[in-house]
Amino acid sequence: MTTKIFKTSILSILGLGLLIPFTGEAQIQNAGILNEPVDVSKDFEDYQNTFYFADELVDFDPETGKGKIKYIRHSYESRQAFNNMLMRPEEVEANEFPTTEYAASPELPFEIQFVSDRSIRIKMSSGPQFHKQEESLMLVDGKAPSTPEAWEYSATENGYEYTSEHGKIEIQTQPWHIKVYDENGKLLTSSLHKTDFENTYTPVLPFSYVRRNNDYSRSMAAVFSLEPDEKIFGFGESFTQFNKRGQKVVLWVDDANGVQNETMYKPIPFYMSSRGYGVFMHTSSPITVDVGKYFNAANNMMLGDDEADIFLFLGDPKDILDEYTSLTGKTEMPPLWSFGFWMSRITYFSEKEGREIAENIRKHKIPTDVIHFDTGWFDVDWRNDYQFSPDRFDDPEKMMKDLKEDGFHVSLWQLPYFTPKNTLFSEIMENELAVKDGKGNLPYEDAVLDFSNPETISWYQDKLKRLFDQGVDVFKVDFGEAAPANGIYHSGRSGFYEHNLYPLRYNKAVADLTKKEKGYSLIWARSTWTGSQRYPLHWGGDAATTNTAMAATLRGGLSIGLSGFSFWSHDVGGFVTKAPEDLYRRWTPFGMLSSHVRSHGEPPTEPWEYNEDFLQAFRKADNMRYELMPYIYAQAKESSEKGLPMMRALFVEFPDDAGSWLIDNQYLLGSDMLIAPLFEEVTERKVYLPEDDWIDYQTGKVYEKGWHTIEAGEIPIVVLVKNGSVIPHIELAQSTQDMDWSKLELKVFASNDTQTASGKVFLPGGEELQEVSLEKSGNNFSLNKIPLENKTKFTITRIQQNN
Repeated sequence: MTTKIFKTSILSILGLGLLIPFTGEAQIQNAGILNEPVDVSKDFEDYQNTFYFADELVDFDPETGKGKIKYIRHSYESRQAFNNMLMRPEEVEANEFPTTEYAASPELPFEIQFVSDRSIRIKMSSGPQFHKQEESLMLVDGKAPSTPEAWEYSATENGYEYTSEHGKIEIQTQPWHIKVYDENGKLLTSSLHKTDFENTYTPVLPFSYVRRNNDYSRSMAAVFSLEPDEKIFGFGESFTQFNKRGQKVVLWVDDANGVQNETMYKPIPFYMSSRGYGVFMHTSSPITVDVGKYFNAANNMMLGDDEADIFLFLGDPKDILDEYTSLTGKTEMPPLWSFGFWMSRITYFSEKEGREIAENIRKHKIPTDVIHFDTGWFDVDWRNDYQFSPDRFDDPEKMMKDLKEDGFHVSLWQLPYFTPKNTLFSEIMENELAVKDGKGNLPYEDAVLDFSNPETISWYQDKLKRLFDQGVDVFKVDFGEAAPANGIYHSGRSGFYEHNLYPLRYNKAVADLTKKEKGYSLIWARSTWTGSQRYPLHWGGDAATTNTAMAATLRGGLSIGLSGFSFWSHDVGGFVTKAPEDLYRRWTPFGMLSSHVRSHGEPPTEPWEYNEDFLQAFRKADNMRYELMPYIYAQAKESSEKGLPMMRALFVEFPDDAGSWLIDNQYLLGSDMLIAPLFEEVTERKVYLPEDDWIDYQTGKVYEKGWHTIEAGEIPIVVLVKNGSVIPHIELAQSTQDMDWSKLELKVFASNDTQTASGKVFLPGGEELQEVSLEKSGNNFSLNKIPLENKTKFTITRIQQNN
């Protein structure tokens, strides 16, 4: 769960006869109600405001990279022509008094820093900065590294130039521009100046800042060029069309109430371009990015912040993700059992129910590693007090111990909001652990924990530790999207800067404690901001139980994968209502072939509650995942080391394949397996295959690159393996703790004329990812070198082709 967004539902506590009615209503967007996403573009469209256009570099030291930019003051004036009102920016004089005290055309700080041979940082300000400069929670070390020696400076006729092995940065003095080139001299993107729009009637905002007339606050607009055929991807878990070109993206953490609208649980201020560069907007303020929606050649990053702190990365998608995650943090490798199946619903209410679920899982041979108790383990459903209900859980410690012996780990739901009836409410308020309003009261009726306060973190972690001590293995880190925008936080900052940071602080508080107490990094979280990828893992929120929601779920997964997150999951079958059998049947293998997998939502979610035929289909998909665990685990290890997503857009592996940039309804699981889910009640679908041959995982049929109509196999999904790949398998077990890693089967997928094959293996408790290389010998393949001697015995099976 999370928020229940549907009409009245009756939840039955099995065996207790207790009925709990619950009604919920979704938020209507653009209605001006509580926690509506903040769209700062409105301030850049309010022509009562004053605009300052970046004009020229008036002072610059190429050795330090520091200088000043002169800004020219503008306002918008209207003109009527042929019954059409036109608005254009015009230079204006200062309107302050005394005129001697304020600059009409201010000269403000500009700085360029060199982070690596592929990364640069541009810092600009709309005014003096008196706040204390602190380490950034978004950056892995609190600050960015500096490698100026990687770039060579030279003077140009109109400015300055810096060159590295991977590209070139040109700074032009007048008109001021920053131009970014690749290693071959191709222009990738450029800042935009007012003069760049002299050849159009359309009034376009250049690189600038706005000063609001209602309070004199300022916000920056970093505006860069977009080129023909350029595509833009990322911005977090965005469920809209995959390519963001032509969209307006609002980056404000929001309870999206589903996966088919434009708001996001997990916005991330980062994107990458098909032209070979990526951009990170280093701020926690609200951001609106007009990705060529208003004017198709301009990418307008409207920052709520009064500073622009922009990182640019050069290279192919893998290079960009590696650079971005080296800066903001790579995902830590979670424990092996987290890659097993998670069984859940809304909700298991009692120890009796939890034990019955575990018994049925093993009885029906559904490989499973986690049982999740959602909102109903407290005395009152949803009332989070960190206490198992004594009326419904006779001995939770023994229950968890018994489950552990049978291969189950226990996950518990919780959230950071406390209603006035919660027994902890007074304690929170007395100890000043909640976010306050301007008067020192609560902004809401609920108390929202203030994770910018170290005392709050200590109090909160102490509550969770007691549950860890009882035997809990992982916490669901639900909600986190409603940090008060008008709140005053212990950090001294308002919600304007703290709201988006809240999920990162929340994720970190739970992950740090989990690491300390359990020795591994693992949470199950819904909301994020930049840096949250360091704390795996996250899932996709409250999907509807429809085909279109299933398709949107994949787009969200692909987008967050392109935003630095290696691991991600989703509620198999959807969340909001009981999943229709056919949808659940098709969604199951999609879930099983994601980095992590959980069935969760309105009951029933348990496969034996449908029918025998569905149970067998579910079991086959689950068995496939557990037999593929060595492949999944090895690919996860590589992904965590390199900042790559497990659920991978095709162009990450095939950036030179033009067709790969167009695909949003299929993906790669790791580097070698291509997955094409069935989003409708069909048995075949069109599939695009990039470079080289591909072999059907279920049938052995070989396909060349290009478009094909492919029949799904016995498991209702299309799965293909890249020619020349070795996919390690393990003997089926009912939980990961029962797997025998001393014996692995290397399945070789190779066409008849392929002479070599390779893959990866990573053993639990191992330190290094192992490459396995095989050569063809007759009709079979053999290892060139036997890795992991005395640890694992390999058998080799060549998959027979079926042409």
